[in-house]
Amino acid sequence: MNISFHEIFILLPKCTLQTIYMVSVSTVFACLMGLPLGVLLYNSAPHGVNPRTLLYNVLSHLVNIFRSLPFIILMILVMPFSRFVIGTSIGPTAVIIPLSIAAAPYVARIVESAIAEIDYGVVVAARAMGSTNAQIVWKVLIPEALPSLVSGLALTIINLIGYSAMAGVIGGEGLGNMAVSYGYYHFRWDIAISAVIAILLLVELVQAAGTVLSRKLLARR
Repeated sequence: MNISFHEIFILLPKCTLQTIYMVSVSTVFACLMGLPLGVLLYNSAPHGVNPRTLLYNVLSHLVNIFRSLPFIILMILVMPFSRFVIGTSIGPTAVIIPLSIAAAPYVARIVESAIAEIDYGVVVAARAMGSTNAQIVWKVLIPEALPSLVSGLALTIINLIGYSAMAGVIGGEGLGNMAVSYGYYHFRWDIAISAVIAILLLVELVQAAGTVLSRKLLARR
């Protein structure tokens, strides 16, 4: 397969958009799953607003199991479910499911840790004002933890960019597929390096945006 430099300029934006699509949609789904799970972890923890030791231990172990599972193995295990939901186990849309499942436990831990960093005196003051547990979490603790949550979300997105590159090796397309299928397999190191540079740029942009937004939120507190 001979690919000219002109075709590389066409292939690179296409694969970059595929990666952005996979990462952005999976980030949304990971947050939808991870945010309430992280809040539940904090609430049920011994230091939480509604301690439940058994529930916390069960949830904590489940989160640890999913976090320690290598993404490639997770993707293979989830393939039948992706095929059932999407109709196929390959392509950018199908990869969103394992990406979301892989990132959700990270989001949950980030949320739990960010909220746990808040001074417990804030909780005491909110209770003294008659706030319920739900109001304490969603109207007091979450807003206070936003800078840490934004920083953690940026790290999650960076991890997802790396996961999406691995997914490209087994049918996920995107920049990972470009680097391996069009670059490595055909000894076109210019293509592989172009894909790697694009991935690095995406990571730098996400990290810079997360840092700037986190500082702005911290300055408003």
